[in-house]
This record gives sequence, structure tokens and C-alpha cells, in this order.
Amino acid sequence: MSTTALAIVLFCALLHASWNAMVKAADDRALTLAAVSAAHAAAGIALIAVSDPPALASWPSVLASTAIHYAYYALLFSAYRLGDLSQVYPISRGMAPALVAVGTFLLIGETMSLTGWGGLGLVTLGIGTIAFQRGAAQADRTAIGVAALLGLAIAAYSVADGIGVRLSESPTGYMGWLFLLEAPVPLAILWRRRAIRNPIDWRVFVLGLVGGVLSVTAYGLVLYAKTIAPIAAVSAVRESSVIIAALIGVLVFGERPWQGRVLAALLVAAGVVVLATSG
Repeated sequence: MSTTALAIVLFCALLHASWNAMVKAADDRALTLAAVSAAHAAAGIALIAVSDPPALASWPSVLASTAIHYAYYALLFSAYRLGDLSQVYPISRGMAPALVAVGTFLLIGETMSLTGWGGLGLVTLGIGTIAFQRGAAQADRTAIGVAALLGLAIAAYSVADGIGVRLSESPTGYMGWLFLLEAPVPLAILWRRRAIRNPIDWRVFVLGLVGGVLSVTAYGLVLYAKTIAPIAAVSAVRESSVIIAALIGVLVFGERPWQGRVLAALLVAAGVVVLATSG
């Protein structure tokens, strides 16, 4: 990876950890996720207005990624409801880099050097250390199953978007349509709230919009990075957001035990360095 691509993806990891922390802390996660996807749709309208339309060849990726994102939101909500976020989230994110590497190799023949594969392995091992260092044997099996499905969804849309944005001939146009097609998510959640006469806390919604701005910025930059760096490498470095979130927990919230989290962070940091310097 080039220094530019590495810096972009690490910044995205920080943004991703931040907006997920906001969702985790929210009293109403469904409403918060509705606001996040609403921010995506609004950003999509803005990008479409200033961009050329994506090439016809990229539209299968747009539609596939959109469908997968709908499943992603449903699985994300279920994961937050069923399981310990500090374990479910790293499992789902930790699966993605290896699955993306396999997917891009099978679909478009993209591969990395042996050194790059070693770096990807270190990143995946570090994230896995966070996932399994505490209470793995006692974890709810349903929650772990949902986390695994979530990991598959993350890998699937990462591959679809990595291929699609390269075929689009208009990366910002591709992003715009991808984001706009998330509009049914907030509409469905808000319609259900109205149908069951559940009041909407607009303070939570506004906070979710802030999270959505962070989210859409992070994912837009990740899509750009996939046009200048290997898709698998971008995915691996992006998932260092798990470690950033874990370190925030240790340093800011005093979460314990800290030893395993720091070890995991060191493994991921080593993997990022190897990916950055590999050919």
C-alpha cells in the first residue's frame, strides 16, 4: 500500500470506530441506525448532483451491494441486541479481511505478495485476539452465529464495492447511487415507529445523523482507497477500527483486562506496517 492509501484507510478506521461507539452508546439503536442511513441517502443525493453517472458495467455491483447492506443493517441490529458488542463486533469485522482476500482472488484474480499475506494474517490474528480473549466458551451461540453472518455480509459488500467502484469510471457517482439506495432503511424504521405509535426522540436522531456523517465519510474514502490499493489490503487495514475501539475502551473508559487488548493492538499494528511496506 502507498503511504497515501494507508493514511486514508487509517483515518477511516478512526471514523468507523467513532460512529460505532455512538451507536453502541445510544438508548435507541434502531432509530440511531435509521439516522445513519438517512445521512448516507442525503450524501448520495449531493454526490449524484455533482458527478457523472457510473458506467453500466458497475450497476450489478451497486445493486448487489445495496441488497447486502439491507441485510447488514438487520444483522447489525440483531448483533447489538443479542450479544456482547465487545465480542460480537470484533468477530464480524475480524472475519472480513481474509474473506475479502479470498473473494477478490477468486473473482478478479487480485492477489498480494507473500509479505502482504503475512501482514493480512497478523491483522486478522490481532482482531481475533480481541474477539476470543474473554468468555468465548460462554458466549451466546445465537449471537456468535449472527456475528458470523454479519462478517460474511461485510466481506460480500466490500468485494462488490471494490470491483464496482473500479468499473464505474465515476467513483463519486458510484458512491452517490450506493448511498442514495439506502433510503428505504430509514423510511421503513420511521414508518414502523409511526404505525405502532412509538414516539421519535429527535435528539437521538440528530446524534445518529452525526454518526452518519462520520460513517459516510469513512466509507466514501475507503471506496476511493480501493481504486489505488489492493482491495484485501484496504479491508484489512480498515478493520483496525476494532483495535482503535478497544484502545479507546482501555484508555478512556478504563475497561479491563487491558493486557490482551494491548497485545491485539500490537499485532494489528505490526500487520499494518507489513502491509504498508509489502510489494
